[in-house]
Amino acid sequence: MLAIPVPFVVSMLLGLLATTLYMQFAKQAKLACLFLFLCALTTALVGLRWTFDLAGLRIIQPIFAAIIPFAAWYVFAAQETNIRLIPLKHFIAPLFIILSATSQPWLALPLDEVLTLSYVCYGIALIRMANQETALTRVSLNRWEEVKKAKSVAGWMLIFSAMIDASMSLDFALNDGRLSLYILTTAHLILLPVLSIAVIIAGIHTPLDDDQPLSPEPTKADTNTPMMNHTRALEICQLLDLRIRQDSLFLDPELTLSRVSRKLTIPAKQISSAVNLIHQKNISSFINAYRIEHAQQALTHTDDPITQVLMNSGFQTKSNFHREFSRITGMTPSAYRKQTRTSD
Repeated sequence: MLAIPVPFVVSMLLGLLATTLYMQFAKQAKLACLFLFLCALTTALVGLRWTFDLAGLRIIQPIFAAIIPFAAWYVFAAQETNIRLIPLKHFIAPLFIILSATSQPWLALPLDEVLTLSYVCYGIALIRMANQETALTRVSLNRWEEVKKAKSVAGWMLIFSAMIDASMSLDFALNDGRLSLYILTTAHLILLPVLSIAVIIAGIHTPLDDDQPLSPEPTKADTNTPMMNHTRALEICQLLDLRIRQDSLFLDPELTLSRVSRKLTIPAKQISSAVNLIHQKNISSFINAYRIEHAQQALTHTDDPITQVLMNSGFQTKSNFHREFSRITGMTPSAYRKQTRTSD
């Protein structure tokens, strides 16, 4: 029976997933698709290197591997704003890996160590980014929690990859590489599939029209104070409440912080900070409160099915609607409808 090495199987599945995703979402998930193709190509190169051990693959494979952590970071960073110029610091590790891989016979540069450190650094950066609300500027508010979890998972997967690299190095140093194939197989069955899923979640929840420029961010002179002035925060929240009710912004299921920013012509970071300061909640929970209020009216005064009510109120999924409804009212939508009808 023909046995296909695991890296080739994973590579084919990632390529198929990327093609399917592009056919369904095209522009919306373009970055995610490119990342999947990169992972598929990198995995195939790993399989070729371990199957045939060609000298050229020893140079090419680590170079592609060095691009993956940056690419994962880029996909998530693009959710905050359009990145037109990539900072030079992101080229340091890939350029060093290229130099190290091509000069390996003559210079004993620490290729594996730098590659491992690169994965750790980008992993930590993604985990930290997951805790920053303004890093989700272009993500649908309905999907904030999912994307935050995906970003955190992606970060931990990069750190897991660094641990795999360290395990491989230790195995070759102490065990002559006898366990390397098992370590490599485990990595490709867990690492890239999970990392790819996390990137896909981020890609498909970024609305198409959010590539428009945001309101200008404040200058350094405007942000020297340690925190926003309470009076200014109150003004922003009052204006935000007025526009939300006036334009029924909360009914848009694809509403993002960037769209709110453009409506108010106020920087996204200021809006997020103001809501946190005045209401002690993030912008997603703040908008969901309006949606729940709208749903309560519908449950009380109409006989629409709960599924229709949640869709009409700006929610996209039952799980999110039920979670937010229970958090705000302390009961399920069905129980709320029954209670209001009984009291009448």
